Amino acid sequence: MPLTKLQFRPGINREITSYSNEGGWYDCDKVRFRFGFPEKIGGWLRLSSTTFLGTCRALHPWVALGGERYLGVGTHLKYYINEGGGYNDITPIRATTAAGDVTFAAAANTLAADIDAIQTTITLTSSTGFPDTGTIKIGSEIIIYASVVGNDLTGCTRGTYGTTAASHLATAAVTCATLIVSDTAHGALDNDFVTFSGAVSLGDQITADVLNQEYQITYIKDVNTYYVMARTVATIAAITVGGQLDPTPVFATTSDSGNGGASVVGAYQLNTGLDTTIVGTGWGAGPWSRGAWGSAYSLATAGQTLRIWSHDNFGEDLLFNVRDEGIYYWDKTSDTSSRGVALNSLSGANYTPTIAKQIMVSDTDRHVIAFGCDSQTNPGVQDPLLIRFSDQESLTEWEATATTTAGDLRLGSGSEIVSAVETRQQILVFTDTSLYAMQYLGPPFTFGVQMVSENVSTAGPLCAIAVDDQVFWMGASEFYMFNGAVTRIPCSVRDYVFDNMNTGQMDKITAALNSENSEIWWFYPSSSSSENDRYVVFNYLEQAWYYGTMARTCWIDRGIEAYPVAAGTDGYLYNHEIGFDDGSNSPATAITAYVRSSPMDLGDGQQFTFVRRLLPDVSFRNSTAVNPELDITTRVRNASGGTYLRTVTSTIEDSTEQVHLRLRGRQFSIYVESADEGVTWRLGSLRYDLQPDGMR
Repeated sequence: MPLTKLQFRPGINREITSYSNEGGWYDCDKVRFRFGFPEKIGGWLRLSSTTFLGTCRALHPWVALGGERYLGVGTHLKYYINEGGGYNDITPIRATTAAGDVTFAAAANTLAADIDAIQTTITLTSSTGFPDTGTIKIGSEIIIYASVVGNDLTGCTRGTYGTTAASHLATAAVTCATLIVSDTAHGALDNDFVTFSGAVSLGDQITADVLNQEYQITYIKDVNTYYVMARTVATIAAITVGGQLDPTPVFATTSDSGNGGASVVGAYQLNTGLDTTIVGTGWGAGPWSRGAWGSAYSLATAGQTLRIWSHDNFGEDLLFNVRDEGIYYWDKTSDTSSRGVALNSLSGANYTPTIAKQIMVSDTDRHVIAFGCDSQTNPGVQDPLLIRFSDQESLTEWEATATTTAGDLRLGSGSEIVSAVETRQQILVFTDTSLYAMQYLGPPFTFGVQMVSENVSTAGPLCAIAVDDQVFWMGASEFYMFNGAVTRIPCSVRDYVFDNMNTGQMDKITAALNSENSEIWWFYPSSSSSENDRYVVFNYLEQAWYYGTMARTCWIDRGIEAYPVAAGTDGYLYNHEIGFDDGSNSPATAITAYVRSSPMDLGDGQQFTFVRRLLPDVSFRNSTAVNPELDITTRVRNASGGTYLRTVTSTIEDSTEQVHLRLRGRQFSIYVESADEGVTWRLGSLRYDLQPDGMR
């Protein structure tokens, strides 16, 4: 009997049963389809050895007139400009106090009075559950202790404790790393950052140098008081390790009795945001300790929603916006040592919006556009359906007059603007129920909008992306494309994706373009995760779908950068499609990539067939491993839904001509996998030697 060549349909199909998908692929990870055949995706390497603080959900690359290459990085804690691998913090200052408004107290002298007001419970798994000294963090709660004396911890700075831990914790602290900061109506939230200056020494350990530096607030006691952890002198960048702060505490003693003097100034950065979506409002909603005890949660409150940034360039300068908060400007001539400033603080600012959901600079006509912003006549009050645009070529002139091209438009469908995406011809504006096309018309109207679709959903602010004049996006339960009209994209993995998604965190879903491989990626959180840990891909050239596991919160295509750049959940940026291994480890480790077929009938009716040989067709071109290889597993069974009776795994190398199998059954399937470093592969048309039962 002649050799049987297997040619599978490209992409994964999970919309029908595995048996009904005969001749197709049914499962995969870290595999793409190109020219109809599966191959392992490219690897990734860290962009630099340094990390940023927080979860990144916004990346924006640009090149200055002098050739400097910048990358804007927006996290839920900071906004950075990455230059040459280093992260420069340009987070704007929210407020600066007058001299003397801030005072300090060492918690070693006052902790006993404060400790009862703080609710924290620690449960030990054993009587020796604590190391000799260290820091315990539970959510946003931080407990620091100086030492273990007998069965007691000394120097505890936080908490009242459960009965399990009671015998291990001292009721009074003899040393303490917590500083109690007093500032009337400080307006800060847990995890905010503040820089102190002008302070003098408190006494023995808490010197002026220890006080006069940037701190992250660990706990808000009330509207006038908060806590920070005293640490050795270091910049925030120097103690950022693996995306988190790793400070060395300085423990106060009873001799640290000063208050910092009458010249202390506190410079507060923008309120930090959340790295999770909060569903609902009112009492009991929102993250623990985010705001005063008993206060109602409001989505409109600064710092209380998932932190999402939008950003764009005005020339070589940067405009950036916190979703549902302020608009800020960074001047390149001030270099990366300077922070961004509020747009309405610039000289000549006239009716500048102070709050918006998204900002954009129109490429064709150089208008700054604010979506979901406050109006000219009612500043400070957000209208979630209002679009305003500045005078042409102006950052600061927003007054609509007969002599300017500034103006506004208000959308009529939906309750809020969710997102806006610019194409070559127009700007698509998504509301929660409709899609509008916004186009430049010229004088006297400047811009116009037209509804192009009603009753269309969008998964969140980050789920849409443009490819030339097409826009692809994920909806609440479908995938869509706009190329002059809105169409649903037939998806062969739709149920697989949406049935295993954390729908409460859909705002985190981010769309990504990998133009080199004609792919749109969506990173999303699975049902068992609160953060993006999976991806689904639509190959718009092959019209094929596939998916896998990967933790990425943001992605930009190659262009200014030589490779696509993505943000991990570990505080690192990664170059993708470089090498063949997982560069999140040092040294890099292997990527496990696999693809699994649906079962195929070997014969008709009750006929059994022998599977005698496999003739592989695999390319390992460009692999860096000395002897690249992969495994092809062939399995046989007698009935659909039955167990596989026999399995043979064959290791395939570049020189493998054939593999003898000796399998017998009515159905068989194949599983291709690689898990070695330095290996990339592409599968071709496999050939099997099949013989009806009884023939040799």
